[in-house]
Amino acid sequence: MAGLRLKALFILGCSLLATGQLWAQDEAGCLDCHSKGADSAAHSINSTIHGSLNGGGSAACTACHGASKEHDRRGKKAQPDISFGPKWPSDPEVRSASCQGCHENGDQLLWTGSNHQQENLSCDSCHNSHQPRDLALNKAGSDAVCLDCHTRVRSELHLPSRHPIAEGKTACTDCHNPHGGAGHADLREVTLNDNCFSCHQDKRGPFLWEHEPVAEDCALCHKPHGSVNNDLLTTRGPALCQQCHAAASHPSQPYGSQGLPGGGSNQNLLGKNCLNCHSQIHGSNHPSGARLTR
Repeated sequence: MAGLRLKALFILGCSLLATGQLWAQDEAGCLDCHSKGADSAAHSINSTIHGSLNGGGSAACTACHGASKEHDRRGKKAQPDISFGPKWPSDPEVRSASCQGCHENGDQLLWTGSNHQQENLSCDSCHNSHQPRDLALNKAGSDAVCLDCHTRVRSELHLPSRHPIAEGKTACTDCHNPHGGAGHADLREVTLNDNCFSCHQDKRGPFLWEHEPVAEDCALCHKPHGSVNNDLLTTRGPALCQQCHAAASHPSQPYGSQGLPGGGSNQNLLGKNCLNCHSQIHGSNHPSGARLTR
């Protein structure tokens, strides 16, 4: 009886050992080929939250890349089910779908139909899930990622009047949701004005005396990223104001009796800025502020 019991324990021990060996082989499946020396990116993921998916190890790899049975058998001669490149990159929609299996809430809700999605970009165009510190997830790094493509905006951010993105006081993602937005240019708010008012609350109103262009669209007078004029203005005054307001009563150059240049005029008005008097240009609540002067 004792001999049979020992034999049973021996068989059970061998079985457990074999199971453990099989588990270890399965666990090391991806890392058998993607060794530290050959592909360090495959190991750096262990320092990220993605490295713990499905218990870690090869299971974490297949969570994003799929089972990839053919790739497992034929090694580098067959692509994984989902490949993020640079070799054998899968379609952008396939790569993004792999990420959206987990990241489908919050800012990612509006990805479908967004500007970036329509440009055939995928999540890995901006994010690197293998890096312990994803540059796109912090303000300074995310600005660099955005400006790699948006080169015109990058130049505007170095103009004399600009939003302080270069100084690190604001970031692209404060105004834009790169995963999609309900309004123009993937803005976080539905309208441009609501986006601006989220920081510039004093310009929101309502005002007793309103300036119609302000309520319509801030971009009629301001450039959001940068300008050579003060206060991000599209054009300096008085030229900006005279795009809508006739210059007859406030001439910026002398006019004669026939309405042609050459006559006399009030020297106090020549070459002056409208804002010298109309200082409450966004609106006024003063009883005598109908002309936005107070």
